[in-house]
Amino acid sequence: MRKLMWLLLFCLPSVLMAQDHKAAAREAAGCGPVETQFNVKTGKRQHPMADAPSDKALIYVFEDEKRDDKVFQLASVTTRVGLDGKWVGANHGRSYFSFAAQPGEHHLCADWQSGFKRYSRLGSALTVSFEPGKAYFFRVQVEYLPDRPAAVRLEQLDSAQGQFLVSSHALSTAREKEVASNNN
Repeated sequence: MRKLMWLLLFCLPSVLMAQDHKAAAREAAGCGPVETQFNVKTGKRQHPMADAPSDKALIYVFEDEKRDDKVFQLASVTTRVGLDGKWVGANHGRSYFSFAAQPGEHHLCADWQSGFKRYSRLGSALTVSFEPGKAYFFRVQVEYLPDRPAAVRLEQLDSAQGQFLVSSHALSTAREKEVASNNN
């Protein structure tokens, strides 16, 4: 029993520190807190495209999925998008959203929101620079095919491709899910 106590006393802090390092690494890459989840609604009839504010950049993020159409899928994937350690929105299926960002260098992150550990670890990040008054376009490509491992890739698009995708993707509106409290 004494050995078990010593083992817990020395190993538990190491495990907790490893978890803190993982969270810090994800935040440095641009992602928000792992426990934050989103509900996403999409509007297929809306395809707004705004002008960038003169003092900020306007960022568009699209989601596309590559999957085997022969395999039955219950639902589309939800991806969260973070900027500099804070979530700024989410997409579900073939959709997009936009947000304004300060000019300068940033870390942009996208990950798969999932209750399954093997998928929730998947994500991608980029270091990007934004200029005021300009629009920037990014795509989160979610791939899950039976013959290869699932993947999430974040890529920057040119403006012509981005403007084209606005016309073919649904507008998404994301709201952070309420966290149930245990105050009974």
